[in-house]
Amino acid sequence: MDRLGEELLRPTRRYFLGRAAGLSLGAMALGELLADPAKASRAERNEIGTLAGLPHFAPKAKRVIFLTQSGGPSQLELYDHKPGLEKWAGKELPESIRMGQRLTLMTAKQKQLVMPAKTKFRRWGESGATVSEWLPHIGSVADDLCFIKSMHTDHINHAPAMTFLLTGHQLPGRPSIGAWSSYGLGSPNRDLPDYIVLVSKMKRPSDQPLYDYYWGSGFLPTRYQGVKLRNAKDPVLYLNDPAGLPKALRRGMLDSIAELNRAKLAESGDPEIATRIRQYEMAYRMQTSVPDLTNLGDESQETFELYGPDSRRPGSYAANCILARRLAERGVRFIQLFHPDWDHHKKLTAWCPARCRDTDQPTAALITDLKRRGLLEDTLVVWGGEFGRGVAGQGDYKSPEAGRDHHPRSFTVWMAGAGVRPGLSYGGTDEFGYNAVDQPVHIHDLQATILHLLGVDHTKLTYRYQGRDFRLTDVHGHVVKDILT
Repeated sequence: MDRLGEELLRPTRRYFLGRAAGLSLGAMALGELLADPAKASRAERNEIGTLAGLPHFAPKAKRVIFLTQSGGPSQLELYDHKPGLEKWAGKELPESIRMGQRLTLMTAKQKQLVMPAKTKFRRWGESGATVSEWLPHIGSVADDLCFIKSMHTDHINHAPAMTFLLTGHQLPGRPSIGAWSSYGLGSPNRDLPDYIVLVSKMKRPSDQPLYDYYWGSGFLPTRYQGVKLRNAKDPVLYLNDPAGLPKALRRGMLDSIAELNRAKLAESGDPEIATRIRQYEMAYRMQTSVPDLTNLGDESQETFELYGPDSRRPGSYAANCILARRLAERGVRFIQLFHPDWDHHKKLTAWCPARCRDTDQPTAALITDLKRRGLLEDTLVVWGGEFGRGVAGQGDYKSPEAGRDHHPRSFTVWMAGAGVRPGLSYGGTDEFGYNAVDQPVHIHDLQATILHLLGVDHTKLTYRYQGRDFRLTDVHGHVVKDILT
């Protein structure tokens, strides 16, 4: 027999332990060690799928909408107003500010010449928040927002930084924050997944990849991973029954498959079989719930006008913002929108305003729409990317071709809604916008705060895997209590 045949016939450890149960105390002990995932997946839960003991305290937020701006939006052009940079234009960034911090290979060999912001700022609302003229609609709702201007991260390239933002670790393989919330809290909507992902359909091709593991479940059972709705006629593949297949026959097939799967689950304890049973049922219910969700025909003309001219284009960021509100109304726990192409190494003055035009009006409309429907009081909205952009120009700082390189030491994220102090600008950077120096907030602190608003102590939501209790924030993170009501 060849090696492939041997591999195919070799029993798995779980199969061996299942067949050999009771043979020895050693086998029983080993079985207990290897059964951690199955044991965890069968942990006691209530009717909406919340783990016993959760929430740890009364939540302020019932759901999260995470507006993920992929590519590193330039905080210096959008939120972090530094008028003093004008006198430094074209001069080299002082070493006392840079302090030898690393650069990417794209700018490591060029002089770090200061490039002032390419836009103007104004103060908005009673809070007087400074927001770019490129974001007038977001400026108009500034009194509802809490700007964290002292964010910092550990990673300088896109994939590690985005993975770190969403999973708490720079390498793929950990559960995303949406998967953690699904695992711990479940969702009151039984006809839609707990965690849904929407990705903008761009008008021009974007070279900013969005990897599936950004919304993956890592080592958690796969039922907790995000479900991505496609920008296509069928938002979910194979959701429609084949032509000529009666609904009753479909129901009977699913019942029979579920019976076989339950028998196998009782024999092996494999949590992926439990996932398969649940997902077959979810797919059956989604045959009705998804078309109802994605059909925007019942939205008013006033709603489309509120969200802007792009809101009738399926897959646009504006249309996805409307879908996010509809998902919030239906009780979905974690809703994540991805909008790529914020990676502006060149042509900053052309491409950054373009991304602002994509997102400005729909983002502000979402805040307004949630607020007027009474949903903002228990919906947490988060806006941000994986890092910011540096103060030095990439290329000739005077040219329209100039851009900015990645910058992990300071950037801006804002939050709004459930439990967050509105009209607050928190933290700050040095005079060059280079380092977070006033009330710095680390990515793990942001993650801890989001979980806290959901009623979860980030140090207690854990999952045992390979002999260790893992959590989203690893061994770090502090709740940013100053921004909470």
